[in-house]
Amino acid sequence: MDSYLQILEKDFLNRNDIITLLSLNKEQAKNLFKKSEEIKLKYVGNKVYYRGLIEMSNICRKDCYYCGIRRSNKKVSRYELEDKQILDACEYCYKNDFGSIVLQGGERNDKIFVDRISNLLKEIKKLSNNELGVTLSLGEQTLETFKKWKEAGVHRYLLRIEESNRDLYKKLHPDNQIHSFDERLESLYYLKETGYQVGSGFMIGLPFQTVENLADDLIFLQNFDIDMVGMGPYIEHKDTPLYKYKAQLWSLEERLFMSFKMYAVLRIMMKDINIAATTALQTIDPMGRERVIRFAANVLMPNVTPAVVRKNYQLYENKPCTDEGADDCLDCLKSRLKLVNAEIGLNEWGDSKHYYNRNKTEDN
Repeated sequence: MDSYLQILEKDFLNRNDIITLLSLNKEQAKNLFKKSEEIKLKYVGNKVYYRGLIEMSNICRKDCYYCGIRRSNKKVSRYELEDKQILDACEYCYKNDFGSIVLQGGERNDKIFVDRISNLLKEIKKLSNNELGVTLSLGEQTLETFKKWKEAGVHRYLLRIEESNRDLYKKLHPDNQIHSFDERLESLYYLKETGYQVGSGFMIGLPFQTVENLADDLIFLQNFDIDMVGMGPYIEHKDTPLYKYKAQLWSLEERLFMSFKMYAVLRIMMKDINIAATTALQTIDPMGRERVIRFAANVLMPNVTPAVVRKNYQLYENKPCTDEGADDCLDCLKSRLKLVNAEIGLNEWGDSKHYYNRNKTEDN
């Protein structure tokens, strides 16, 4: 038996095992994807849960070298949705049986912003009779803010580490207090302490990144005992400092293939977590999200942001569906999911099974 096939039968993968699996060629990877699909169906089933994505603002205090809405990018048309626009999008999700929404935006932590989010959370719960699940993805905050938002009704939070290697993290961010690896990590621990379902993730195929780095990223998620993950291929943006390294990047096809392997290995390592099929996959392959849903992912985030501002939330270039309305996006997804025989979990929060299993273990 080939060594990688033996690895696929192990109950626990060590670092060398992970590196071996991430180094598989396309023919070998078929066995990896098959194993991942078996585990996915056994532990989380064939349902896909919707999270209606509302990109509420592209105003950001951060200046990350990879991001198209970084503070120093003067070519971006900045916007901030009004409360009514956000609540209308939430109502659309509620009436279309989504089960959950995600409020995402550039990072801010000022009092006006924090209080606004608290009020919006209360309004979202009110308009949906407390039935809409809510995830936030709004960056680093204080422990007090996380507690305040939790009390206002949010129960899931996504804060991507982006890169778990401290030295590589420094290459992706300005060297100042606003971009502290330790503060990013501290926020993740605050979320866990406060009782959130905690999500994180990273980009795949960054400049300077190695297969060993990616293996360590997966181990980071496992060691943190994460509940949900959003990750995807790095897509460059011409108005960012990292764009100058474009010639050194893996090809888009290589980044996509590595992303598929990362999804599969993560599902094998953390069998009962929620894994989102991210939009960046679709940027490279129109069926990229659906392909990973077949063997690893179980969460989709249809974009319900008003079409008039979507083009201004460009974290990376060639982001798909920026000219579509919510109905167009939803109809397209339904037909695509049929192609991979996935069942849509309508009117369900689709919470992370890992979160509940983790808490049962901690209680005992």
